[in-house]
Amino acid sequence: MFEGDVVSPGSRLRAWADSFFLDHAFFRIAWRNFAVVAPGRLYRANHPTPFWLRRAARRLGLRTIINVRGPRACGSDALTRAVAEELGLVHIYAPFESRGAPHRDRILRLAEIFATMEEPALIHCKSGADRAGLVAGLFILIEGGTSKEAMRQLSWRHLHFRHASTGILDRFFELYAAEGEGRKPFLDWVREDYHEERLRALYPRVSLGGRLTDLLLRRE
Repeated sequence: MFEGDVVSPGSRLRAWADSFFLDHAFFRIAWRNFAVVAPGRLYRANHPTPFWLRRAARRLGLRTIINVRGPRACGSDALTRAVAEELGLVHIYAPFESRGAPHRDRILRLAEIFATMEEPALIHCKSGADRAGLVAGLFILIEGGTSKEAMRQLSWRHLHFRHASTGILDRFFELYAAEGEGRKPFLDWVREDYHEERLRALYPRVSLGGRLTDLLLRRE
């Protein structure tokens, strides 16, 4: 994987090659997996290419980029950070997993990011299917929305499949709906009642069909 800056033409070319071939950016040249979460406030997409990010920043007036993949030694990450700096955008890492129970401390840190970030913001993971959907749903709940509204962000329309291992993200919202919604504010429930270990224990084994889906749509 690519490591380093993209200052020189040679390093930029290596970053592009890494992004295009190893991080599968060739899929993202025409396919953005873009959606509006909250008009004028928050948007979601797959990992933006530099060209699209420049256009989106102008069109949407973006001020912040939230990368929910986390820091990575890859060309896509280096190119995005360089364009964010060029455009004067705040770039924030807020990593989440696509096939694991959301971590309590990461949810609480994300709530702080949402409370203090410059809007509008764009959240992205690699494909825009799972982690971007989770974080978009968390935004909705933190802003006082319902679990039903949050779960709409985890949709086959964004290539999220609840019957694969990524279905644990759906179960997280279902757990809040069953245990806390209407009785306790979301963040209070996260602080006081939510435990990742219990969500893992409640999540059933993935079916053979789900394992095949994981294999066919393998994402980090």
